[in-house]
Amino acid sequence: MLNQTSDEQEETLSSQLIAVRRNLHREPELSYEEFKTTAKLRKWLTDANISILDIPLETGLIAEIGQGSGPVVAIRCDIDALPIEEQTGLPFASEIPGKMHACGHDFHTAVILGAAYILKEREQELPGKVRVLFQPAEETGHGAASVIASGGLAGVEAIFGLHNSPELPTGTFGTRSGALTAGVDRFEITVKGVGAHAAMPENGVDTIVTASQIVTALQTVVSRQTGAQEPVVLSVTRINGGFTWNVLPELVELEGTVRTYNEEIRSRIPQQMTQIINGISAAAGAEAELHWYPGPSATINDAKWADFTKEVAAQTGYVVHDIPPQMGGEDFSLYLQSIPGAFVNIGSGPAYALHHPKFDVDEAAILPAARYFAVLAEQALQKLSKEGCI
Repeated sequence: MLNQTSDEQEETLSSQLIAVRRNLHREPELSYEEFKTTAKLRKWLTDANISILDIPLETGLIAEIGQGSGPVVAIRCDIDALPIEEQTGLPFASEIPGKMHACGHDFHTAVILGAAYILKEREQELPGKVRVLFQPAEETGHGAASVIASGGLAGVEAIFGLHNSPELPTGTFGTRSGALTAGVDRFEITVKGVGAHAAMPENGVDTIVTASQIVTALQTVVSRQTGAQEPVVLSVTRINGGFTWNVLPELVELEGTVRTYNEEIRSRIPQQMTQIINGISAAAGAEAELHWYPGPSATINDAKWADFTKEVAAQTGYVVHDIPPQMGGEDFSLYLQSIPGAFVNIGSGPAYALHHPKFDVDEAAILPAARYFAVLAEQALQKLSKEGCI
């Protein structure tokens, strides 16, 4: 590339990163199964002479760019896919049945790999080190925890991550101070009764009716037990019970999710749900039990770093938006509990929603985002070098 003009270098890098994204898109891997993806990343980074840290991660990896002493900042992407059958019809569509990059993690990976390439070219000028995280298992909500447990964030003073946004046009950027994404919890409810002939319900304990009443009553957690100014979502997403049309089943299972921003409200919702479940099941003569599975907390952006990301975005040509909080979840929140930083949204063009089988991204957004994260990391190092901390 030494004999190329700047425009030619841009075109070459853009083509390279688009090829990376398409390569990953063809072979999506689910959470903690990203062995091929990790091997590809290891090769691409090694070919670029980028150092890979010896960190005990089964899938995913961490690279580092920079030399000598100075502050350390981190940039992070996620690399896992979803159990969705792709319906895009793209020439590089998933070749793995039932698996798809339907959340744009292939886009994220190409962006952060591109940022690593750009930072490597400027390694001698960096006033510190950039830790580059290729994180597994974001979709489970546990991948960030495995990275933290590995020790891969030791010494990091600021951290930044991204998600593509089909709601934002290409060339636009969004983030905010404070809560950006919600805390995510999953629940299961088992309702046990007594099976009976559907024509003689008096001989049993009807779990279908009991479960239906529970589903309806749980909405009072949001509408009557939470202040109207506090955003809370409680959704029952699965009902499973019965095997035929003329038998009342002995067991019904419910499953769903709760989304919150406020940790105090989040902490009391399981007890509120338990009271409702126990009361309704007792009145029906049934038994019911709540199983609660806590996930990532809300992603809380540091105010100063969030403002900083917006300043850099404006410098690099983005149209910048201060966006409202989102009810989606993100395990990047675990990093922000101990390291200041910010999570941002990069416009990826109008498309089907995240997790849709026809979801796609505008590949023209990859190179600008890669350049943005390279500039962001370098300027964050400069800021930390001058101020000592933020």
